[in-house]
Amino acid sequence: MMLTLALSKGRIFDDTLPLLKAAGIEVQDANSRALILPTNQPGVRVVLVRASDVPTYVQHGGADLGVAGLDVLLEHEAHQGGTPMLRPIDLKIARCRLSVAVRKGFDYAAAVRQGARIRVATKYTALARQHFADKGVHVDLIKLYGSMELAPLTGLADAIVDLVSTGSTLKANDLVEVETLMPISSQLVLNPVSARLKRDALQPLLQSLRSSLQP
Repeated sequence: MMLTLALSKGRIFDDTLPLLKAAGIEVQDANSRALILPTNQPGVRVVLVRASDVPTYVQHGGADLGVAGLDVLLEHEAHQGGTPMLRPIDLKIARCRLSVAVRKGFDYAAAVRQGARIRVATKYTALARQHFADKGVHVDLIKLYGSMELAPLTGLADAIVDLVSTGSTLKANDLVEVETLMPISSQLVLNPVSARLKRDALQPLLQSLRSSLQP
């Protein structure tokens, strides 16, 4: 029985490898350009997909399990009607926060008075919409996929909602973080059918991952 794990290249991939190794799984050919990577376990393989596609692969059975940031998972769930995916383990890796940032000198407090309307650039449209709705603020959402920091600097938007780690990118572009929506870390997500039909294969892996996270 084959288990397929969906990962995305970058920080999550790099941070997940040590956890897998601690669980007895070593990814082979990690530096190759292949999109399907074998492991030292003949019943486990890794598929490399875009970060935003991990929930889709897991939800629809292209992968049995995957690792994705909480931001990606919540945004995906919001666009799928709000049904939560199975998230059995917070892996506590790739930690950051989802925040609102504006250009220096912008009076954010005045801009978000009850009933106000502002322009917000983000790729997290569902999460941003809910956040500002809870504050009673009307937003014109502008969906961007990269270079978010440019939006306030060019007048495209009043604010951005994006991931912040150290804050150095914001500082380098004369932006300031004014509000935090939520802390973010990477989660293990499971396909519900696989969780039932491949339970015997999954449980040792899940237990090993949990054990590797113990202090």
